[in-house]
Amino acid sequence: MAAWNRLLRAFGRRTEQRDITSVPWDTGGSLSYTATQERALTLVPVYAAVRLLSDTVSTLPLKAYRKAGEERQPMPTLPQLFSLMDDDGTLTDWLHRCMASLTLRGNAYGLVTSRDGMQFPTAIEWLNPNEVYVDERNVARPLWYWRGRAVASEDMVHVPWFTVPGKVQGLSPIEAYAQTINVGLQAQDYGSSWFASGGVPPGTFKNKSMEIDQAQADIISSRLTKAIRGRKTLVYGADWDYSAISVSPEQAQFVQTQKLTATQVAAIYGIPPEMIGGEAGGSLTYSTLEQQTQNLATLTLRPWLVKLERKFSSILPSRQYVKFNADALVRANLADRYAAYKTADEIGLLTSDEMRASEDRAPLTAAQKAELKAKKEPPPAPPAPPAAPAVEAPPPPTRASLLDALIVRLLEDDFIDSAVVPLALEGRPKGWR
Repeated sequence: MAAWNRLLRAFGRRTEQRDITSVPWDTGGSLSYTATQERALTLVPVYAAVRLLSDTVSTLPLKAYRKAGEERQPMPTLPQLFSLMDDDGTLTDWLHRCMASLTLRGNAYGLVTSRDGMQFPTAIEWLNPNEVYVDERNVARPLWYWRGRAVASEDMVHVPWFTVPGKVQGLSPIEAYAQTINVGLQAQDYGSSWFASGGVPPGTFKNKSMEIDQAQADIISSRLTKAIRGRKTLVYGADWDYSAISVSPEQAQFVQTQKLTATQVAAIYGIPPEMIGGEAGGSLTYSTLEQQTQNLATLTLRPWLVKLERKFSSILPSRQYVKFNADALVRANLADRYAAYKTADEIGLLTSDEMRASEDRAPLTAAQKAELKAKKEPPPAPPAPPAAPAVEAPPPPTRASLLDALIVRLLEDDFIDSAVVPLALEGRPKGWR
């Protein structure tokens, strides 16, 4: 082979040199020559987008649940795959590496390194995408390789981002939009070189009455530059005219190009442009930070969260699954949270311990729960007053008693004489009482 290479060089032909680190074929979505992963991260909008997505997802609380028929019961602890990392504080970094691989390369490749007695994974290590190759000629049963060695499909955990029919791997945003990222990189490099080279001259110094040769011009320029850099007073005669050259900040810093690149990068990742230095395309604004965060959680983060939740749940026991608590991202003010807790308590959505856990408070003790229950119960009603003794109703009046009452009334009003009363009583019909 060495002799063959020397022969080719003798005829002026260049030999192709390859750096083979894994297998002598495509290494899982190689990046373009200029927009490499490391190079793309030097572009501020790309770094801001990757940081925003990776930091946000990796710091969300991860909760485990168990299916029991139609019920969904929260598990007291995470499955062993996550609990071991959660205990030693590495779960956030583990999720961050997964998201960084997804956002930069469009794929996250995890190698199962440990299993429990039931052969469920207890440890997964995310791999460098450059070291992974997949033979996807048979999409239903792809063949996986890591560093040139075959890996069983059950030992490879693959999370693709944007997939198309007939492909196993997801599209790499850095590779798919290399031209857009290269424009931003070139503008950034051009701006750095422009400033490093001094940009445009600070001004011109012209003599109106005489011409000077190059040697004199160099001496005058050197003295003038020294005075300007030393912030000294500039003194010159009447025949000299100094004109400063000014450049607008927009031209000097390439603001429009940078904002355009940031807006395009935001569109690639589905992020509000103003969050990574771009400009929103319309007049839509959010009156509160809570509304802006809600929009980010709903439109941007939800697809990423669902994709990770389903992949993680698929490698757990059949009745277990995990979910990210996206509500932790949208944290309302104190008054709104307490009002929401009150409603959740009234409809039985949350227990007092669950609400207290959301506020990082310890569960109530039995005595505290009894005291709280006593406060919530309405006060007992006052005892009813004793019943009044029954009063017998008077007997109904008889006709005789009515006639007697009439005679008494007539006597009181002097309508009749008392002398005729016996006669009136004697004239009563027999049988009247």
